[in-house]
Amino acid sequence: MIIKKMHEMGIRSEHAYLAGMASIGLSVASWITSLQIERGKGIDRADRWGIFVGEWAPTFFGLGLALSHYEQQDGTLTAATVHELRDQARAS
Repeated sequence: MIIKKMHEMGIRSEHAYLAGMASIGLSVASWITSLQIERGKGIDRADRWGIFVGEWAPTFFGLGLALSHYEQQDGTLTAATVHELRDQARAS
């Protein structure tokens, strides 16, 4: 099972969610960069780059949901863990 292997490698749902958010920003950045660098090739090429990178976000969010579900079943994601992580994020 891929999700189990990812979990064993130390990849958690938070990592996948962060990757999804980063890919949204990267999508916009790649669109703007392609639009500026390749002016002669038109907006169609820039749109394709933005869409290509933008398609990564749903994959990462889906992996995040699958990992979260696995963590809940495995017992590694509990309400106490969620509150602890939230408190650590607020402290930093």
